[in-house]
Amino acid sequence: MILIKNALIYTMENDEIIKNGDILIENDKIIKIGKNIQVEGARIIDAKGKMVLPGFIDAHCHLGMWEDGIGFEGADGNEMTDPITPHLRAIDAINPMDRTFEEAREAGVTMAATGPGSANVIGGTFVAIKTYGNRIDDMIVKDPLAMKCAFGENPKRVYHDKKTSPSTRMAIAAELRNTLFKAKAYLDKKVDAGEDMSKMPEFDFKMEAMIPVMKKEIPLKAHAHRADDILTAIRIAKEFDLKLSLEHCTEGHLIADHLAKEGYPAICGPSLSERSKFELKNLTFETPGILSKAGMKIAIMTDAPVIPLQYLSLAAALSVKSGMEENEALKAITINPAEILGLESRVGSIKVGKDADLVIWHEHPFKMEAKTAFVIINGKVIYENE
Repeated sequence: MILIKNALIYTMENDEIIKNGDILIENDKIIKIGKNIQVEGARIIDAKGKMVLPGFIDAHCHLGMWEDGIGFEGADGNEMTDPITPHLRAIDAINPMDRTFEEAREAGVTMAATGPGSANVIGGTFVAIKTYGNRIDDMIVKDPLAMKCAFGENPKRVYHDKKTSPSTRMAIAAELRNTLFKAKAYLDKKVDAGEDMSKMPEFDFKMEAMIPVMKKEIPLKAHAHRADDILTAIRIAKEFDLKLSLEHCTEGHLIADHLAKEGYPAICGPSLSERSKFELKNLTFETPGILSKAGMKIAIMTDAPVIPLQYLSLAAALSVKSGMEENEALKAITINPAEILGLESRVGSIKVGKDADLVIWHEHPFKMEAKTAFVIINGKVIYENE
């Protein structure tokens, strides 16, 4: 057991802050939160003068899929040979030995949603993982987590260079719709066949991978920067009655009124980067604050390796500097991504019964000089910096 005592606890549950509070951990769970908790045999961590927050969550990155300091040999996030690859799984490409895992967790990022890039119209499935471990199978929180799809310049550029479809926004939408129509027909045939194997459709690996999307078990994770691409993603999701999260949402602030009415969550960023292509011309750290104030549920991403994962809290702090409410920015890297990813029963806040993923900070994590004092993942102290 571990007993954290005398801490300023930001629970991220209904904006609750506990002064001089205690947290008791047993095995991998939080079992008690309160004041003056007494227990024999526990390791005591005196957090007087320090803050405790839930471990930070990056809701969109490519951790372990583009390895640190390596070129082609370590780049495993984009299969640029076929625009429709729903059967690809992130877990088969992630290298948990990459040094970026250590850098992430030492900076307080305890969970990440990682997966394929945006070269393909449909790129494959994301996975939610803890940032500590040496075997990916033991680090999984949820797999599959979401199905990556992409709009705009990236698939246009990749397949234009190959002189094949899709090289226009029309073709991107058409390729996606075509796949969704096929997946619906495939699923309908399987349902109609029931136990009669003679009526089953011929096995299709790609269509099998799309079934959780069609059944709304996982969302489309839609890469879309430009306003028109964001609205195309919404249009298609509504046509097929699918779950959807808006990834990047770079020009979302230009259509905040429309997005707030639609009700889909947005995972914003990476804003700490150059405007490397035309569709990023309106890139700004003001976006998450504007969308949050419009009533949308917002998470903040690094898109690592675009922004190294250890700077997730810096990205949130820069959003505050650009107008986002401080508590909303904290939510955007804790409870909001947990809820957007459908994992709020396990992570994202400090609550009895949840995973013991906790970070003790010497000072507020939005301060430039902020450092972690202790990082706890699954109830184990995996980093100390006293």
